[in-house]
Amino acid sequence: MENASGVTVLTLSGLSFTLEQRISLFLVTLLWYLMILWGNVALIVTVIMDKNLHEPMYIFVCNLCVNALYGTIGFYPKFLLDLVSSHVISYAGCMLQGYVIHSSVCNDFSILALMSYDRYLAICRPLVYNSVMTKQRISIFVFFSWLIPLYCMFMNTATLLGSRLCGSHINRLYCVNWMIVRLACSPPIANTAVAYFNILFFFGHCVFIFWSYLSVIKICISSKEKQVKFMQTCLPHLVSLLTFMTAILLDVLYIRFGSADVSQNLNNFMSIEFLLVPPMVNPLVYGFRLTKLRNRILNLVHIKSKDAKCNSVTVHVRAELSN
Repeated sequence: MENASGVTVLTLSGLSFTLEQRISLFLVTLLWYLMILWGNVALIVTVIMDKNLHEPMYIFVCNLCVNALYGTIGFYPKFLLDLVSSHVISYAGCMLQGYVIHSSVCNDFSILALMSYDRYLAICRPLVYNSVMTKQRISIFVFFSWLIPLYCMFMNTATLLGSRLCGSHINRLYCVNWMIVRLACSPPIANTAVAYFNILFFFGHCVFIFWSYLSVIKICISSKEKQVKFMQTCLPHLVSLLTFMTAILLDVLYIRFGSADVSQNLNNFMSIEFLLVPPMVNPLVYGFRLTKLRNRILNLVHIKSKDAKCNSVTVHVRAELSN
C-alpha cells in the first residue's frame, strides 16, 4: 500500500528517553498490558462459560471487554516494539493501526449506547423488557454495534488511501487518521465529509446515552427499590461511561491544544489515556459491582484454590505412604 507521494515509512514521536528509561517503561507497559489481557479475558470466559450470565447486560459487558482487547492490540504490541527499536511505522501499518484504534473507540460508543438502552428498559419500562430484549434482537443489536462502527471507520480510512503526503513525521505515539490528513498536501474532501458525518453520528450516541440515564435517574428518585437496582446495575455503567468520556476528552484536548508548551510526558498521557485506564477499569468495576458476575468469579477462584489444596494434600499423603 503506497500513497501518491511514494512515502512508505512514517516516523512517530514522543519517546525521547534514555535506554534505562526505555527498559523500565517497557517492563511497566508489558505488565500493564498483561493485566489488561488477564482481566478482560477472565470476564469474557466467565460470561461465556456460565449460562446463568447469558443475559443482555452481561452479554453487552462481555462485548465491551472483547472490544477492549481489540483496541489495545492496535497499540500495545507496536508501542512495546518501539521501546526497544526504532520509532517508525510503515504507511500500510499506520493506516491499519489508525483504523483499529478509531473503530475500537466507535465500538465503545455503540456498546455503551446498548447498555444504557438495556438499563432504561429494565428500570423505566420493566413490563416490556422481556418482549424487547429477546435473544434474536440481542444478537441483532450486538451485530450492528460492531458492524456500523467498523464500516464507518473503514469509509474514513478508505478516503485517505492514495493521498499525496507532504511529510512523514507524526507528532504522536501512534497513528491516527487526523495526523495523516494533516500530512496530506491537500486534505481529501471526501475524508472531511465522512469524518464530520461520523462525529455527528456518534455524538448522537452520546446524546442518547445521557438521555437514557437521565430518564433512569428521574424514575429512581421516587422509588427506593429502583434506587437499589440502580446502584447495583447502573452505577458500574456510569463509572465506565465517565471513565471513557474523560479519556476521550483528554485525547481531543491533546489534538486541539497539544503543543511544545506542554511537557511531552503530559502530551503522551493525554493521547493514550483512553488506552490505559478504561480497558483496565471496566473488568474491575463490572467484576466487583455486578453481583452475579462477582459471585461467579469468586466461586471459580474458590473452586480452583480448593482443588489446589486437595492436590497438595494428596501429594503429601502419597509421600507419607511411600516412606
